[in-house]
Amino acid sequence: MTAVAFYRKKAQFITWKSLFVKKYLSKSNVLLPLLTIWLNRMVKQKKDQGTEHLIMEAAKKVFLRKGMAGARMQDIADEAGFNKALVHYYFRSKEKLFEVIFMEAAGKLFPKINAIFDGDQPLFEKIEQFCDEYISIVSENPYLPMFVLNEIHQDPQYFLQKVWAGKSKPKPAKFLEQIDREVKKGTIKKINPLHLLMNLISMTIFPFVAKPMIEKNLGLDDAQFRAAMEQRKKEIPRFIIDAIKK
Repeated sequence: MTAVAFYRKKAQFITWKSLFVKKYLSKSNVLLPLLTIWLNRMVKQKKDQGTEHLIMEAAKKVFLRKGMAGARMQDIADEAGFNKALVHYYFRSKEKLFEVIFMEAAGKLFPKINAIFDGDQPLFEKIEQFCDEYISIVSENPYLPMFVLNEIHQDPQYFLQKVWAGKSKPKPAKFLEQIDREVKKGTIKKINPLHLLMNLISMTIFPFVAKPMIEKNLGLDDAQFRAAMEQRKKEIPRFIIDAIKK
């Protein structure tokens, strides 16, 4: 390329650059308003997520204190420091808010339980891990078992389809097969794997379902109940393992 051709190309580039700046980056152009709209939308989205999180955290505290039936949207609004209209804007009702909280908890619990069921660790270790994970999650959300029972009674098919969507559905088949193998090997006493699983689940869930009755009859406050649940992380597997091992 000759020097004349080079400078001609350079002049053309500068001209096109000037036209681009004038056309697309001038105040009258649409790019700046569009950029502003996009930035405002991103800020609003981040603010909305922050507001939703604050409302959900406040709702967890209210549900923990008053339970699902006793909680009101005004209580949640007061706890979050917002007006009730704003809480209703993000969540139409306390039932909808509770459902979101439940799905969040279920999303933590069921994958962990499935990981235990599908793992290659020894049977006794699985029993210990199951109790620890289940009680830990439900201790953070002790109202969840009763919510599940209520929803299942109202519309079991819809509720289970919603909760167990995707990979969330518990898959205990491998765990049940492992129990059966241990029975045949003589490692543990003869027991129906289904009953062992139901014993495991019921012993972890029942205290949370019967929490008001247990606290009332035994004279426990909330702190004492939570301490007892921490102890059950060790007591339940010890009780079951001692009952089935030879």
